Amino acid sequence: MEKPPSTGLPGLDRVFTGLLPGDNIVWQVDAVEDYRPFVDPFVRNAIAGGKRLVYFRFARHPELVPRGIGAEIHVLRPDVGFETFTAQIHKVIEEAGRGTSYVFDCLSDLAADWYSDLMLGNFFMVTCPYLYDLDTVTYFALLRDDHSFDAVSAIRGTTQLLIDVFRHKERLYVHPLKVDQRHSPTMYLPHVWDGDAFRPLTESAILSEVLVDLTKRRVDAVPRTLDIWDRKLLRAREVQDEVRLGERLGGEAAEIFARLLRMMVTRDERLVALASRWFDLDDLLAIRRRMIGTGLIGGKSVGMLLARAILCKADARWRERLETHDSFYIGSDVFYTFLVRNGCWRARRGQRNAATFMDGAEEAGERIRSGTFPGFIREQFVAMLEYFGQSPIIVRSSSLLEDGFGNAFTGKYDSVFCPNQGSPQQRLSAFLEAVQMVYASTMSPEALLYRAHRGLIDRDEQMAVLVQRVSGAVHGHLFYPQVAGVGLSYNPYVWSDRIDPEAGVLRLVFGLGTRAVDRSDDDYTRMVALNEPLRRPGSSRGDGGSGYSQRRVDVLDLKENRFASETINDVARVSPDLPIDLYAARRGALARGAAAPRPTDDGWVLLFGKLLSETPFVPYMREMLGILRDAYDYPVDTEFTANFLPDGRCLVNLVQCRPLQVKEGGNIVDPPKRIPRGALVLESRGPIIGQSSLSRLDRVIYVDPAAYSSLSQRDRPSVGHLIGRIVHLPAEDGPRNILLLGPGRWGTSTPSLGVPVSFAEIDKVSAICEIIGVGMPVVPDVSLGTHFFNDLVEANMLYLAVHPTRRGDSLNMKFLAGARNLLAELLPEDAEWAGVVRVIDVPESGDGRVLYLNADSFRQRVVCYLASSGQET
Repeated sequence: MEKPPSTGLPGLDRVFTGLLPGDNIVWQVDAVEDYRPFVDPFVRNAIAGGKRLVYFRFARHPELVPRGIGAEIHVLRPDVGFETFTAQIHKVIEEAGRGTSYVFDCLSDLAADWYSDLMLGNFFMVTCPYLYDLDTVTYFALLRDDHSFDAVSAIRGTTQLLIDVFRHKERLYVHPLKVDQRHSPTMYLPHVWDGDAFRPLTESAILSEVLVDLTKRRVDAVPRTLDIWDRKLLRAREVQDEVRLGERLGGEAAEIFARLLRMMVTRDERLVALASRWFDLDDLLAIRRRMIGTGLIGGKSVGMLLARAILCKADARWRERLETHDSFYIGSDVFYTFLVRNGCWRARRGQRNAATFMDGAEEAGERIRSGTFPGFIREQFVAMLEYFGQSPIIVRSSSLLEDGFGNAFTGKYDSVFCPNQGSPQQRLSAFLEAVQMVYASTMSPEALLYRAHRGLIDRDEQMAVLVQRVSGAVHGHLFYPQVAGVGLSYNPYVWSDRIDPEAGVLRLVFGLGTRAVDRSDDDYTRMVALNEPLRRPGSSRGDGGSGYSQRRVDVLDLKENRFASETINDVARVSPDLPIDLYAARRGALARGAAAPRPTDDGWVLLFGKLLSETPFVPYMREMLGILRDAYDYPVDTEFTANFLPDGRCLVNLVQCRPLQVKEGGNIVDPPKRIPRGALVLESRGPIIGQSSLSRLDRVIYVDPAAYSSLSQRDRPSVGHLIGRIVHLPAEDGPRNILLLGPGRWGTSTPSLGVPVSFAEIDKVSAICEIIGVGMPVVPDVSLGTHFFNDLVEANMLYLAVHPTRRGDSLNMKFLAGARNLLAELLPEDAEWAGVVRVIDVPESGDGRVLYLNADSFRQRVVCYLASSGQET
């Protein structure tokens, strides 16, 4: 019969009335030296009894379990991050199985490594139940009075046994504070270790003497029970004050700055280098004053703050040009705390496995949306909302990997507008729902597939949140900024030889910037080359362009407490104080070619003429992008708003900045001077976005415009899903270069305007081409700065459009219709779609010739043609 578990000290077993399988025992000590006397007999007893004993070694104190005695020792590094560290521990526990005995180093070192008592409590809450379920017996230690009440409360509420250990007159005492499922008349009294026995202190005189002496030695307990995070910040403020008064040299301040930077801003080495140059200790202390919870503030917050610091320190005039920001940051530790306390951790842990990362994600997302926050976090939310009052705010994702060098995550995580109207309770409820929507988006298929595709599944990805005041003003019952958009320091779409790519480009809208970052299939945006701001794509300088101007405006409707889209005429009607002449012209005036008085009844057309030619807006934006590009030593991608005040000043609100992943230049190779008509598959004079290149295509997936336009709206999404299946067919001889060719807009959400596909369905394609003017009543939407564009850029995918009826463009319909269609062979179950979707492999369908795609993005020319191998030029 198997012996029951034991501490290895029979007298102590009697105090607890025995140990039970599943017991987690937390020893609360003044020093690690007081933990060791309990570890040694436990280890000896487990090994002598043939138990498997595992020791987790991760702290800075001397080791507790020596090598060579039969224990299994796992050396771990907490600095790899909470999620990775926890996953490593859980993997060992899973492999060890039932009935194992464990010893952990002192847990207090984890709080020091993670700069967070909150995360220490979270670690215990996700690990202790796992050990309990496997009938283990596990020893932990915690330094008394060294952690916040919230962290200790989380541990107390989860463990089975919590034992206070202290010394009095050189003797060790144990005081059980919690023992689950056991009781005795003296169990919860202090016990003195006396030889082999542990004697309860039952005499009141001795009890009071011992405990009063203990209390005297803890007069500093209250400041010590502050979170480790707050203790570090208090020390930082003290040092900063002493440096200002000349009482201390700056050496310790520099050390504290470096520690705080990694503690709450970033641990990415490239961003650490940038932040170390442009931030100072005052900046970090200012961030802390506006933080809720602990942890890192995430990539989006870092980018916004860093860009503002760069501008203001590079040129003091930017202090007057930038709208003051008063954002708040919900630390990444709050995200983990929410997952742990709402039963989502196991699903989160499963996402680190490439084979199972989608399992349980949908259920976890539902748990997040219906979850609750701890009371101490809700109280801080309430205080923040009281600060904002009824001003509209936006709740934005700001994950650790987001907006960094190499991974933009554009559109993968949610951002939610809160018009912020109604009673305090209604506003709190809407805000909590918004934060939970952002958290739940980490479980979305789009985010998980993006992480998998970019090799980030096993990276420590936590979600912080950026809460920003929405820039703009109230106009009647509507709230919106006058101008918003995306600014790129490098222009990858050069639609005229007079455009300098290095000058940068804007994608500009009137109203909220959602129309600039999301592809609006029912509308247009204004593209602005910053060295030629009036030169529109596809038009000559100064022409009207009213046919392709923005028609609808995204706003916040304060009366209805919701996000809305209104026509420009309706917005102008309720905005008498708006300087609309900067942005729009009367349609009648454009038709007559002369200015018209404002009272006319004809509608407004958003052309932004005066904004671009008569205000400092364009010089501001060009200068801003140049400063940021030079500081980053890398192209940048920004989001901004701008408003003109009654005194005429233009204030820019820079709300986001990240490295732009676009690859500049590329190898330009001239195509053959003469291409036989039958060998020319397509030719385009733009728009073209992507690197100049000469590539060999293996497959063309062609959607026949006439056949597609004859489909019902209900059937068209099926075409997009079919294309996704074709794109992801396994390739026996390595990845294929695929050209996707179809009518209208790829990636549209409106089937009447093109083929609705998600980017995840076409992420392995080399080039996408939109056929314009055949079956679809649209013009190409040059989606610079949108989420869709950033997906194309990160995948190094070429975008182009072909107008078969335009001079200089052509499309060889005869070749595309006559080439052998492999769809029925590749996907027999989808053979019914062969009349709509054609899969053409080359050279099989090119009479032995090879299909080349020659793209010159600077000259805005693409030629796709058949030629013998080696005769591509």
